[in-house]
Amino acid sequence: MFGDLFEEDFSFISNNHYGKGKKSKPRESEPPAPRDFTNLSGIKNQGGTCYLNSLLQTLLFTPEFREALFSLGPEELGTLDDSRKPDAKVRIIPLQLQRLFAQLLLLDQQAASTADLTESFGWSGHEEMRQHDVQELNRILFSALETSLVGTSGHDLINRLYHGIVVNQIVCKECKNVSERQEDFLDLTVAVKGVAGLEEALWNMYVEEEYFENDNLYRCGACDKLVEASKSAKLRKLPPFLTISLLRFNFDFEKCERYKETSCYTFPIQINLRPFCEQTEMDDSEYMYELFSVIIHKGGCYGGHYHVYIRDVDELGNWQLQEEEDGLIEEKALRDTENAKETENPLAVLKGILSEEEAKQIPVDQLGQKLLEKKGVSWNKKYRKQYGALRKYLQNHPQIFQLSPDGNKVSLKETHKLLFKLDSHGQNLQSPSQKNDVQWNCEKNPPRPRAASAGCHWFDLNDSKVQPIKEKDIEKQFQGKESAYMLFYRKAQLKRPPEARGNPRYQIPEHLLNEMNAANTELQKKRAECDSANNGMDLHLHLSSCYKFHNGALHPSLSCKESVVDLTIDRRKTLGDLRQAVFQMLESWEGDMVLSMAKPLPAGLHLYQVLDGDEVTLDGVGLADGADIFVWNGKEVGGTKVLAGPEHEPVVLNVLRLAEHNEGGKGQHFSEAQHVFSCSTSLAQLHSALAPAGGIILKNGSGADTEAKNWEVFHEEDMKETVRSVGLRDGCSVLILDSHDQSFVNVASGNLTAFTYDISWLQVKNFCGVEEEEKHVKITATIETVMSDIKMKAIRELQLQEELANESCLRPVSGNGKLLFPVPEDYTVKEAELKMGSLLGLCRGKAPTSTQLFLYFMVGSDQSCRPEMEIVVEETASVRECLNLMLEKSGLSGDNWHLRRLDWCYEAGEALSQENATLKELNVCRGDTLVITEGKLPEKGFLKIPIWWLKPSGHKKHGENAQDQVNGITWKMEALQVSAAAAPPEPTHPGLDLCYAGRIEIAGEASLEDLKMQVLTLPCCQEQVVPLPLFLRAWTLDSKRPGKLLRDNKRRLSDYRLGARVEICIEPLQEEENLGPHELLLRVQMGIPGERDYSRSQDLVWDISKECTTWALRQRVASHYCLPVDKIEIAKYFPERFEWLPISSWTQQISKRKRRKKQASLQSAPYHLKDGDIIGVKNLLLDDTKDFSTVRDDIGKEKQRQLALEKRKSRQERVQDPLFPEEKLPTKPRKPEVALSINVGVFR
Repeated sequence: MFGDLFEEDFSFISNNHYGKGKKSKPRESEPPAPRDFTNLSGIKNQGGTCYLNSLLQTLLFTPEFREALFSLGPEELGTLDDSRKPDAKVRIIPLQLQRLFAQLLLLDQQAASTADLTESFGWSGHEEMRQHDVQELNRILFSALETSLVGTSGHDLINRLYHGIVVNQIVCKECKNVSERQEDFLDLTVAVKGVAGLEEALWNMYVEEEYFENDNLYRCGACDKLVEASKSAKLRKLPPFLTISLLRFNFDFEKCERYKETSCYTFPIQINLRPFCEQTEMDDSEYMYELFSVIIHKGGCYGGHYHVYIRDVDELGNWQLQEEEDGLIEEKALRDTENAKETENPLAVLKGILSEEEAKQIPVDQLGQKLLEKKGVSWNKKYRKQYGALRKYLQNHPQIFQLSPDGNKVSLKETHKLLFKLDSHGQNLQSPSQKNDVQWNCEKNPPRPRAASAGCHWFDLNDSKVQPIKEKDIEKQFQGKESAYMLFYRKAQLKRPPEARGNPRYQIPEHLLNEMNAANTELQKKRAECDSANNGMDLHLHLSSCYKFHNGALHPSLSCKESVVDLTIDRRKTLGDLRQAVFQMLESWEGDMVLSMAKPLPAGLHLYQVLDGDEVTLDGVGLADGADIFVWNGKEVGGTKVLAGPEHEPVVLNVLRLAEHNEGGKGQHFSEAQHVFSCSTSLAQLHSALAPAGGIILKNGSGADTEAKNWEVFHEEDMKETVRSVGLRDGCSVLILDSHDQSFVNVASGNLTAFTYDISWLQVKNFCGVEEEEKHVKITATIETVMSDIKMKAIRELQLQEELANESCLRPVSGNGKLLFPVPEDYTVKEAELKMGSLLGLCRGKAPTSTQLFLYFMVGSDQSCRPEMEIVVEETASVRECLNLMLEKSGLSGDNWHLRRLDWCYEAGEALSQENATLKELNVCRGDTLVITEGKLPEKGFLKIPIWWLKPSGHKKHGENAQDQVNGITWKMEALQVSAAAAPPEPTHPGLDLCYAGRIEIAGEASLEDLKMQVLTLPCCQEQVVPLPLFLRAWTLDSKRPGKLLRDNKRRLSDYRLGARVEICIEPLQEEENLGPHELLLRVQMGIPGERDYSRSQDLVWDISKECTTWALRQRVASHYCLPVDKIEIAKYFPERFEWLPISSWTQQISKRKRRKKQASLQSAPYHLKDGDIIGVKNLLLDDTKDFSTVRDDIGKEKQRQLALEKRKSRQERVQDPLFPEEKLPTKPRKPEVALSINVGVFR
């Protein structure tokens, strides 16, 4: 109804929902988050359902409504398990509402889903993305509930709680006669424009009187004349719950646009309705109402968002504002500060630990672990800031602690052991009770928030988010773009029983309690599993005893499995916890233990920073899942000193030297070796290690993606630079030239100019072997290296037989693993357009020469039926020669074939019509895909048209195999196959029975009559008795349905602009037909009275030359069936949606003056009437139902709904959570207005 008038506004959603260092996983794989501190559950927004969420929360927090709904048991409503049974009467909407309320009350999740409820409404995915007016929803939902509860004890639930009566009275001033009219209401709609608040609006409606006087008199029924009178309205009956809708949206007739009234509009928390009621003699309490819900609309009239303020009548939530939380936090911090002042001296703590040790000495690290176990806090966290490091503190107290010569072990001097035992004994007599009291008061009795009067706490429920608010915050919704839209009051007399206070389980049926208990148990289990999976961190511990240091890095002396120990630990734990866990795993460890971050590099394992600070969490220190940690003493490994840190990273360099022998004569060849250097190594050290006396070093200054010939010489002034500072990284190449090779180098410019080019490398993978795991090698080459040389080098590196060189080729491998066309062997790397790091496959088969084309081809464009094949042909070959070679390779024969290119949709596209032209002339390139298509090429100007025969399908009675015949559509299923000798295909065609008749070839200059004559010569059509072409009707085929009707038998086919891929269906007729340009062909069918079905359709020709209006069509249909115009109803059928659209009332014929005004044509929106449309007709003399739908429509809609659900489910499994940017969303085009509806079964 309102289109995108209330379109969802997502600007309030934050996009910061990934924690630092956490793995981002699809939300579907994780259980829903538990409730927050409010202990209330929100509702998920399905895309545009915030209006529904706000109303549902209001109904949930209406305890009387909730409990009345829960009082209806399965014996009255049925069960959801029976909803799929065909004969079961299950009242699905109240059942789903019960289940949703139980989830909101009991299920421990932050937000519940309304997907099952909206599915019970009959809403599709489009409906859930479209927002509507909450006031409209309130009326429609109540109506749906009333219909659903017919015949149950809850049939009067809505009336009992929300029904009120307004009486309108007119009093004659002369005879005092009172004329009154009574109106029922479920909600009151009050004006906002020009009114200060709710009381003034009610006063204007129910207190102020309207007078009929002067020229505006009232005709009194008693006096039978025009008299003066007064008109007034009063509330005759007040409901227990009063719903008030505010008219915020109006229409500006001057600007011709809608607008939102944002002026100040006040409403009270408590209101006395006595002044507005007809009967005022009762006690004041009968008229007192209290506000308990305010639905708020934020935005304008063309976009916005709903949320709701609700008073927690039953005190189900925990209400505590942020400022009170801050106060509690400050109070706790103050207590912690006071307790910190009383913290015991670390000297006494350490002496206590050491006095309990039976061993003479313990390692210093072990002393730190025992301190962590005893006090629950590490030395670094509690004492380091004031006293320094633990080892240093022990060294500063030599009179108490005795350290070993190497400083790794400590003990307590004998004289202090006895003194400490005495001191600690005396202290233990005094302090424990006091200390325990402090701990008890702090932990067991936390201060409670201030108590407020019962049921006066307010919450803001904004979809999934719930937060407490103060009562005065409601005043902020009096005006502005974010303002109150619906008000809900409850009678002050309604009191809640004491057992309902704070009890969400109150009055919930036993079966729902059991279901929620089971769901909560499953949620807890999933959260525990998810918490373990999300926060579990796998660390790889490398033990120093299993490593040796050589060639600049650490290398395992044993196998990887024996050198590495895997440890799983919670990422929220501290480094102290990690250290303790490592100690427990390595019980035999002696001496200091140092944990260092490690990283596998091409040169080997390298160490970085030491993990220090026991109080820091693993997440905070930057440890990620799968991190490598080296366990050692911090000094040496296997007697060798290890330099750690990024400044000592080892770098693997490819050292190239000129080869003595150059094969192939094209390009330059090199010998390659790898050397490892520290990144802090100076170029002078690099030169002395690699270059001979008088030699020079050059580095490749080109980027990986360039072809610049940029080899730079390191000059004498560069020798103080380091490997890192000059940009040498792992895999970089340096070229070493002896003194006799330096003639090729222009040392002044620093460039290698004479013979070599950009040094690069390629990967070659073996696809010739039969092994499951193909091997691959890395080959160094320049951009001028010939592909044949790369192949020979790869064969040698892969240790293959050299005879394979004559029977193999190199083929690039694409990113998705597909083998591309082979590269000619006389091409260079540059000519083959290969980049550094490209992957080549060594495959069997000879490579094409530079004059040959490697082509892919397939038979038909369906790859699933026939695989793609390969062929090598000369580029000078003709199209016919190429086709013959392809037919021979695919095992086909005959002349009834031609070649087409493969278009971007992977379908057969443009035909290669010049069969004598060469492939080169037609721009067929290496790697192109061609399609062998059945049928000869039509001559120029000729059309090859597939012909289908259209027959009326036999009518089936209502209920007779409705599943197979949906909406009068007979489905005929036969497989489509392409074969030289196969029969023509007969695929599925809805609408009427269609069978494939064959193909015809006809000139474009031929007429439609010629086409019909040629169709009659087809074998399938010769069985039909058709005297003349005028007894045939021709349609184009559009999406397997009859599409455009071809008129005028004398018209040329080229004038119809049929296109190259047109298909035509022919329909036989009982009489001649030659439709004119202004005649519309419709198929009309009369509804069968008492049945949801139609009689067989009939053709109706309608002349629209004068007008194409509703009235004209009704006249034509009525004339066809010989019925009065006012005794029929008509509707157009939309088969793709299984829907009927009634064609509006015939009463447009009210007056000649109105008929002069041009009425909307039925050929425009929303009917878009065209040839072949189905028109349903209802005879109101026999059938007064306005429902045009059939059982087959219900089946079709159900299939579409199931398909939509499956698509949404698969999309949810595939798509990551969307992130909504915080900036303002771009303006969207307004959507068409669509009516809101809820589908309900019949329970009468």
